[in-house]
Amino acid sequence: MIVSEKLKIENKTIENADPISSKHLQNAKDSMGMIPNMYAGMANNPALLDAYIKSYQSFRENSGFSSQEQEVVFLSIAYENNCDYCMAAHSFVADKMSKVPTEVTDAIRNDTEVPDSKLKALSNFSKLMVSKRGLPSVEDVDTFLNAGYTQDHILGVITGIGVKTMSNYFNHVINTTVDSAFSSRVWAK
Repeated sequence: MIVSEKLKIENKTIENADPISSKHLQNAKDSMGMIPNMYAGMANNPALLDAYIKSYQSFRENSGFSSQEQEVVFLSIAYENNCDYCMAAHSFVADKMSKVPTEVTDAIRNDTEVPDSKLKALSNFSKLMVSKRGLPSVEDVDTFLNAGYTQDHILGVITGIGVKTMSNYFNHVINTTVDSAFSSRVWAK
């Protein structure tokens, strides 16, 4: 869904982006071998792309979650926010890089029961935090903590929500086209 025809933007390139965005686009190309459409679109506003990249990297490095758990957080938030682009991209990353079991990824994508009890608790808590706008009940928190997570992990989920809110909302407003690299995991709701 495109919110407005006036919100269509031109994807920036390394050559025509401002210096901050250009550096991020070059880094993406160097590390991933491509510039994701989302990055190229976000590059229209260097504050958005810079904030997204830095918070994404910090989440990856400092959230306290394993690579698999990080994808569970990101996929659960993208599911709850109904973000087609992030569901495809993070499903691809989950499959190819983080090695999340496909049955876990597919359960999140299909809103069915996650077969791993700890990852299920993480997915459920991430979704609850989004749907309840950061106001979990005492029972929600206790269920999460009783699954083996800590208070620090609650803060990690909050960080993941911040990161994905930037990307999910951007993708909603701009209607970002899913990159061909992620096409094998296009989300059929």
